Amino acid sequence: MALHFLIEDAAGSGPGDVVRLTGAEAHHAAAVRRVRVGESVTVGDGRGAWLTGTIAAASPKEVAVEIDSRTDTQAASPRTVLVQALAKGDRDELAVQAATELGVDAIIPWQAARSVSRWDAKAEKGVARWRTIVREAAKQAHRAWIPAVEGVVRTADIAALAQTSLVLVLEPSASERLTTVADAGAVADRDVVLVVGPEGGITAEELSTLAEAGARPVRLGETVLRTSTAGAAALSVLSAAHGRW
Repeated sequence: MALHFLIEDAAGSGPGDVVRLTGAEAHHAAAVRRVRVGESVTVGDGRGAWLTGTIAAASPKEVAVEIDSRTDTQAASPRTVLVQALAKGDRDELAVQAATELGVDAIIPWQAARSVSRWDAKAEKGVARWRTIVREAAKQAHRAWIPAVEGVVRTADIAALAQTSLVLVLEPSASERLTTVADAGAVADRDVVLVVGPEGGITAEELSTLAEAGARPVRLGETVLRTSTAGAAALSVLSAAHGRW
């Protein structure tokens, strides 16, 4: 499979044009991936544009790609959204990376009651870090669309999503299985929002707030998954049920 790279803007670019990778992307292509003149690659802007082309020139400061063809992919609708609780260490970052590779359409960081990690004074920095992870994971996965990473939310913000979306709260004690609500018919034309709690779990108060708003608690089998893997497992179920896989 051809290597994939990202540019900031692909508007107007098509067959016969030359697009140029610069900055860190050019250095990565030329010095790390060692692309060579004549090599076939793909280039995207993370917003649906997908260009195939051939390396015309390569240096660590600039890589020129002569475009052979272009396709434009529509954004997924309805979307699959991951609300990921902040977690200690790099567990939330692992969750975000895996979710991006598996096809999530948007990611929302959640400051849950039991989140050991606190973004109160560094929310902007935390969101920027997640966006970097998502960008690199989307490029590695050859995705035409880079998932949006939204600002950090509280439980009340998640509850508000239940007015227009199907909000599914992953909770090991739930009586309903995810597989019973994962079919396309249950989703209709609503976004599906998967809510993953922190390592210590979602509190009873949070579960009550979300349930009262219309969110549905669901479980994944008989085992308790870590916050770094629960979202990925749920996304796999939904992707299969909705025909994405």
